[in-house]
Amino acid sequence: MAVNNERAGSTPLIERRSIDYIPEAERHGRLFSQFTLWMGANLQITAIVTGALAVVLGGDVFWSLIGLLIGQLLGGGVMALHAAQGPKLGLPQMISSRVQFGVYGAAIPIVLVCLMYLGFTATGTVLSGQALGQLFGVSDSVGILIFASVIVLVTVLGYRVIHWIGRVASVIGVIAFVFLFWRLMSQTDVGALLQIRHFSWSSFLLAVSLAASWQIAFGPYVADYSRYLPSATSAVKTFFAAGAGSVIGAQVAMILGVFAAASANGQFAGHEVAYIVGLGGTGATAALLYFSIAFGKVTISTLNSYGSFMCIATIISGFKGHLTVTRMQRLVFVLFIVGAATLIALLGQHSFLGAFKSFILFLLAFFTPWSAINLVDYYCITRERYDVPALADPKGRYGRWNLLGISVYVFGVLVQLPFISTKFYTGPLVAALGDVDISWIIGLVLPAAVYYFCAKKWHSAVPDQLILPVEQNSVVQAKTSGTGRAAAQA
Repeated sequence: MAVNNERAGSTPLIERRSIDYIPEAERHGRLFSQFTLWMGANLQITAIVTGALAVVLGGDVFWSLIGLLIGQLLGGGVMALHAAQGPKLGLPQMISSRVQFGVYGAAIPIVLVCLMYLGFTATGTVLSGQALGQLFGVSDSVGILIFASVIVLVTVLGYRVIHWIGRVASVIGVIAFVFLFWRLMSQTDVGALLQIRHFSWSSFLLAVSLAASWQIAFGPYVADYSRYLPSATSAVKTFFAAGAGSVIGAQVAMILGVFAAASANGQFAGHEVAYIVGLGGTGATAALLYFSIAFGKVTISTLNSYGSFMCIATIISGFKGHLTVTRMQRLVFVLFIVGAATLIALLGQHSFLGAFKSFILFLLAFFTPWSAINLVDYYCITRERYDVPALADPKGRYGRWNLLGISVYVFGVLVQLPFISTKFYTGPLVAALGDVDISWIIGLVLPAAVYYFCAKKWHSAVPDQLILPVEQNSVVQAKTSGTGRAAAQA
């Protein structure tokens, strides 16, 4: 632990690495930081609104809470399985997709992931702009620009600052949520709301889907924030640290959303930020709550921007043939990403945003099969035995295009289409299921099964052990648990 703390203390404030492998000598951090980061990322206004949708769209309080919890556990399990890959590989999440899709082929799901996180950043920027506008007495547009400036700064600084923001956001979030729950309980007969129980499969499955999709959406970048942990870090402990933080934070926020929507008498939808702050009071109290809402969105919006930067850098590096990104290139990427998200937020803050959010939710269907393929390959086929240096070589072990992974991915996308329910697109089987979107279940289960059986028969040769780059000037030998030595050159 002393060595780990010493490494953390010697790490520069501005992150030097980007999508390249993190050498063992630069590994640092504690598992608790995974818990606080993901709790802080979920204790925020968008999670409150997501939970409220379970009631706004017809569910009762009791069964909505149970459905949301089940969805959190299912989706959180998928999310945490991705998190556990970080310390082992020392790489951002989407780089490892090159094992399943090829060095060039991995760009297919990554482009769609970039679009999705761009949309999430834009929608979050709108809510934060509203909060900052109320806090500083300026227009929502000015609030959006202020928030975007903060996101650029934090994203450029990188890993250490993001984790620090996550810890602070967790503390602020817990204080704000405890206060809001106390105010809500004092104004609402919670017991009476819980006694209203009208079970409906469609409403129940909607609640499950809302929470599960929320958690699964973190999958493409969750390992980006665990990759600096020492390689000897327990995968099981990483799983529970990241998963517990995300599940607890999201469930707490969504519980507040459920009770707020149920007691709002129709005043919640369309006035989410104002209604939540109104629960706490006016004056200085309201100002503090507006600040907590904006600060809570800093964490998740930075995660989205940082993840988008990683995705874009991964695409470009795949075709250029190396894994390094300069600080200037990093700044340009971040300015482009946040600038695009800010432009979308400014244009869509009044009318366009609702349609755009539906489009983003539609995009979820395009990376759920990616998650299934990645997890099955990592845990069941290759069993953590990756050739990391080959991930940067189109002529290497993984090739340019992996037709097996790409074919199963396309199948996984197509098989979901009949079950998708959004304003942007609704599948032909949705009405028969009570207008419930179960595409995420189809997109996880079927591609996972198909890929497993096909990969067992046609998968390319798997290394005998995990192969990591030779670490120059390192006094720490990289070790792997259960896979032999980890410092071999490809």
